Parts: sequence; structure tokens; C-alpha cells
Amino acid sequence: MLKLDALMMDENELKKEADTAEDVSIINCLGQRYLGCARKKGHMLLSGTPGNGLASYLDGARIDVDGNVQDAVADTMNSGLVTIHGSAGDALCYAMRGGRVFVSGNAGYRAGVHMKAYKDKQSLLIIGGTAGSFLGEYLAGGTIIVLGLNKGDDSPLTGFFCGNGMYAGTIYIRSRVKPVNLSDTLSWSVMSEMEKQEELVPLLSDYVKIFSLSLDAVLAGTFARIRADSSKISKQLYAAV
Repeated sequence: MLKLDALMMDENELKKEADTAEDVSIINCLGQRYLGCARKKGHMLLSGTPGNGLASYLDGARIDVDGNVQDAVADTMNSGLVTIHGSAGDALCYAMRGGRVFVSGNAGYRAGVHMKAYKDKQSLLIIGGTAGSFLGEYLAGGTIIVLGLNKGDDSPLTGFFCGNGMYAGTIYIRSRVKPVNLSDTLSWSVMSEMEKQEELVPLLSDYVKIFSLSLDAVLAGTFARIRADSSKISKQLYAAV
């Protein structure tokens, strides 16, 4: 594995050098942008706080971050895995088309906006803490899970306008508290124990392993499901998914 020190290199030099290696470890990241963009294979291990645009257009590689990340991580990501052992800034997973992004901490505004899915290409975003306003806005497919592990299940886990304009996909919230001003075009339903086992266990299994969590403890909370209400007339504006 190629080992680089971000403090000792110019940002463009760092990115160019990292892109030459299939497996690379970068320490002391401090705002360097566009690392790991469009990587198709291999493993990138980052320590510190990488800058905006990390893992944009990621196409199959794995990126692990030991720290926080800034804005626009996994923008238009196509496939692969990103794990963030910290919190994420705004616009996380914007227009994500496939692959998985796991965050142990919180996410800022507009996470999961216009995420998509097509046949077996399914995008998955799991946030261990809370999410800011506009989570899953215009969601067109895929799955978002907000666990609120730093909160009780009597606490709101998202900001304003959760799922605003979404017409496909699913948002799972580990709370009994409905998001503020949830649109009447969306359905909110508390899940049964059987539904949690059937729907959430396959989605959470790798997440809990990566962050050394107890799956039983995570599932012990109250989960609710948000989906577009097919009975609403706005559904007719969009093609079937």
C-alpha cells in the first residue's frame, strides 16, 4: 500500500500521486479536495479531514475515512463503499446512483438529495447520528437510514422538509417522532418487529460490523418508514420506478 502524508504535498501533487496506486493510505488530510474521485478498484484509507468532493463518481473502490469529511462526499457515486468514522458536511451522496455510504456520526443539510436506483443498482446511505434539513429531497430511489444512536427514540432525528418532493425509494428513521412538517404526499408508518427483521437486518448487517455495534441493540429502537404516498396525485407526474 502506498503511504502519503498530505501535510508534505501540494494538493494537486497529492491527488496525482494517490491516483497512481490501487491501494493508498493518506495521513494528515486537511481539506484536500476531490480525493478518490471515480476510482474503480482498490482501497483508499484516509486519516484526518479530507475536503469537498471526496469519492465523487466513485465506481467500485472502497474508501475508509478515520475522521470527519466536508461537503459533497460521494456526489453521483456509482458503486463501491465509503465508510466515515466521524461526521459529514452538507450535500452528502447528492444524486448517488449506487453503492453504499456509511457514516458513524451526523450528516449536514441536503444529504441523499435525488438519490437513485435502477434494477439491481441500489444506493444505500446510513447515518449513525442525525441529519439536517432536506434529507432525501426529491429522492428517486435507493434507501436512507437515520439511526440517531446519539439520541433517544423520542427525539426528532432530521431537520425541516425531510423527503420533500420524493417519489421513490425509502427513508427509515429510528425514532417514534415524525419529522417536522413532513409533506402530506408522504406516508409515515411505524414498523413491526417482523418488518424490521425482514427489511433492516440485510441493510444494517455490514454497517454494525464496520462500526463495532450490536445489531440487536440498534434494532431495539423504534423504526418508522417514509415513502411516497402512491394515492397522491403528484405521483402521476413521474414515470413508474
